[in-house]
Parts: sequence; structure tokens; C-alpha cells
Amino acid sequence: MPTSVDAADEALARMGYKSELPRNLSMLSVLGLSFAIMAAPYGLSTTLYITLDDGLSVTIIWGWVFVTLISIAIAASLAEICAVFPTAGGVYYWSAMLSTRRWAPLMSFIDGWLTLVGNWTVTLSIIFGGAELVLSAISLWDESFVANGWQTVLMFWAVMLVCVLVNVFLSRYLDLINKVCIYWTAASVIVILITLLTMADHRRSGEFVFAHYDSSQSGWPSGWAFFVGLLQAAYTLTGYGMVAAMCEEVQNPHREVPKAIVLSVVAAGITGLLYLIPILFVMPQLKALRHVASGQPIGLLFKTVTGSAGGGFGLLFLILGIMLFAGIGSLTAASRCTYAFARDGAIPGFRVWRKVNKKLDVPVWAILLSAAVDCLLGLIYLGSTAAFNSFTGVATICLSTSYGLPILISVIRGRRDVRDSTFSLGRFGYTINCITIAWIVLSVVLFCMPATLPVTASSMNYASVVFAGFGTISIVWYFAYARKHFTGPPVSSDEARAGAGIMTDATVVDAEHTAAMEKAETKLSSSD
Repeated sequence: MPTSVDAADEALARMGYKSELPRNLSMLSVLGLSFAIMAAPYGLSTTLYITLDDGLSVTIIWGWVFVTLISIAIAASLAEICAVFPTAGGVYYWSAMLSTRRWAPLMSFIDGWLTLVGNWTVTLSIIFGGAELVLSAISLWDESFVANGWQTVLMFWAVMLVCVLVNVFLSRYLDLINKVCIYWTAASVIVILITLLTMADHRRSGEFVFAHYDSSQSGWPSGWAFFVGLLQAAYTLTGYGMVAAMCEEVQNPHREVPKAIVLSVVAAGITGLLYLIPILFVMPQLKALRHVASGQPIGLLFKTVTGSAGGGFGLLFLILGIMLFAGIGSLTAASRCTYAFARDGAIPGFRVWRKVNKKLDVPVWAILLSAAVDCLLGLIYLGSTAAFNSFTGVATICLSTSYGLPILISVIRGRRDVRDSTFSLGRFGYTINCITIAWIVLSVVLFCMPATLPVTASSMNYASVVFAGFGTISIVWYFAYARKHFTGPPVSSDEARAGAGIMTDATVVDAEHTAAMEKAETKLSSSD
């Protein structure tokens, strides 16, 4: 009798792919991976400079709550589709399956490049931000220290190397690493909360924490500054859809991965709130935070509240641990996305990037490509720090639009392909889907805008330029090769639905029941 793993592999084969990766990840592990990529305390720390200018407390707290609720709606919309088509291709595969046969190749190609660039730039921004945070720790003892371009890039490469080595040689421990991330993050938030509230010499009022709004430093109209400041929350709550790329490494992916996608957003939302509230209660003088030399105010905040550089570093060390989990997890997801897209011949050199190392059981070349692209992009920092900071916006824009495309296609076609999903949104599906699409359209406009006005060459948001650059590369590749050779996923949507239909809860339950009956019969026979 086939096990749930065999059933999942058979379902994958019906969807056009051979199972090449071991199914050794649990739902808790995938939840931990998604939780690690979002890394709420770390993401909120490295982007704190945005909301210090664009609204302060109201934007920080209520912007976080607002974006969390929207992100849950997007995650639920993706989970509904993932339950029908659980493959490593994720959103790009879904875009093809939800489209008509005529439009499937183009839709999957567009969404594939969006999600590929989004995965790469999220990994880039997480690890590069981590490098900046590591170097900012030096300024806790020497406030005049400001890392130069080469020091920052070299630190970035060092952190990237650690993430690569873990993904290549310690892949068998990814399940454990992802689970440890959950406990490390939870413990870190509790330690930071208690330390800040007990050691602070003075505390802000509840009115300041929950109702203070100041956009005077932004240059934007008062109300609009709130929306521009949502980049902090939106960037942090972005990576949940990336874990769909892990579907081929999970047992019962149609059931476990959708749950992990949604639960990780809920967990990140609660964690972020528990982290932000004590920070606002102990917020020191804003002028010092806004003008910190490293551009990362969180270390100075910890130092000011604890009263010592050692105490500040102790709390910062917890955040750096979260960063390392995030870097490892984001590179894992990015490499699987690269592997899946290369498997269908959608990127240059795909024959190399789609190979899986049989000894290590990981797509080594896809890991190396993802890391190499990010390392090369990191060199942009040497020419313009403003250009590099735009990768934060590009990552948010690319991933958001890649999530929105399959949802939009599903709505246009009457949501007919998700009616029997094991994670169905039911009668609320249309409403939830439309809310997510409207937000994604607005967010693309918002996150191309500079955080403050007036705009200079150093403060300009180059997200639209970088986004257009990657778009040009994909268009050239499409007309040079993909238009004639790329046909999208190897099976039609009808065949894929039939394949996915194998792997249902009823199938798994039946398999487990039959196995139990056979075991009981064997036991009875032996006793006779």
C-alpha cells in the first residue's frame, strides 16, 4: 500500500515532474522556514529608520496591524491555490495552471521571473542588512565608526558564505534549524521585552505608543506619509509565499504547506507586535536615532536603554541570530525557486541550474547561482548606497506582484480551479481575493516612492529603475529564446488537476487506515 510520501510523489509525477528531493520536512519546519524568512524582529529593526520619519508610532503600530491583516488575506489566497497544485514551482506554476492553454506559457514566464527576482532580492536585502547590522555593532563602542563600502560588501560576502555552506553541507539539518528558529525568535522577543521595560530610566506614555503621529520629517502630506511608511511592515511580511517552493520536500504538501503559509503570517504578526510595543515605550530621543552614523538606529536604542555598550550588544546579538536564520531560510527558498524555474528551461543555462546533487540531496548549482547573483548585486553598494537600498522595495514589489498574478487569474476565470481546494476560502473567496489584488496594486505605487522629500540623488528610491532593469533582461531572454522554446510546465492544467487530485486527505486517511488494518491482520495471524 502506498504511503503518503509515495502518494505525494505520484501526484507530483502526474503534474509533470519527477521527485528528486527528499521529503523530510514537517509542517512545523516549513512554518519555521517561513517565519525565519519574515524574521519580524530583524526586519522591523533594519527598516526602523523609515517609520521614524513617516509617522512614528501610528505608522509603526497600526501600520503593522493593517499590513498583517492584508498579508493574512494574501497568504490565505495563496494557500487555497497551493492546496490544489503543491509543487516547487509555486506561483509561477499556478499562473500557468490557472490560465487558458494559450496564455499559460506567457503567464508562467512573467510570474516566474517576478518570483525569481523577488526571491533573489529578498535574500540579498536580508543578508546585506545583516552585514550592516553586524558592522553597526562596532559603533556601540566607537560612535564615530562608519563602515566604508568595501568593509560592508566583504562582511556581506562573509555572511552569504555561511548561509551557502549551511544550505549545501548541512541540508539534512534544515528541518531542525527551521524549528530552532521558532524558539530562538520567541525567546529573543521575550528577553528583549523584559530587558527594555525593566532597565529603561524613563518610559513613554500609552498615548505616545498608540496614538502619536509625526510626519513632519518626511516632507510628504501628513496622511500620505502613513502609506509610504508601510514599507517597513510590507517588506518584513513578504516572504511567506516563498515557502511554496518547498512543497516537494514535505509529506502531504497539499495540506501541510498551506497551513504553514497562513500560520507563519499570524505568528509573525503577533511576534512583531510584541517586539514593537516595548520599543516604543522606551524610545529615547528621536534626533539621535534619526542621525545615527550607521543608518541602523536599533543598536543605539538598545545601548541607550541598557546604559552600556555591552548590554546593547547583548540584545543586538539576539537580533543577529534571527538574521542568520532568515539568511539561511531565504537562500533555501531562493535556490528551490531557481531550481524549479530552471527545470522548465526558463532561465539561461537551465541545464546546469536544474541538477540535484545525489549525494547531498540539494540543488547545489541553484544555491550557488542564487548566492552568486546576490554577491554581484551587492557590488552596487560601492557606487550608490541609495541604489542598493532600492532592493528592499524591489523585493517587496516583485514578490507582491508574483503573488497577485495567480490570484488575479483565478478571479478572472471565476475561481473554478480552487472550488475543491482542501484549503477553500468558501463564499468569502472573491472578497478576500479582490482585497488582496487592490492592495498589491497600491503597494507597487507606494514602494516606488522615496521615504522622504525633497528628493536628492542619495535619497531617491531607485526601485522602479531596478525593477525595469530586471524586466528588460527577462524580455530580452523571452524573445531571444523562451518565445520559441519555453512552453511552461510540462503538463496541461487538466492533467495537473487530475494529478493533484490523487493527493487528497481522503487518500492519505485511506492509506493510513489500510496500513493499520494490514498490521492488525498480520498480528492476529502470528498469534494464531
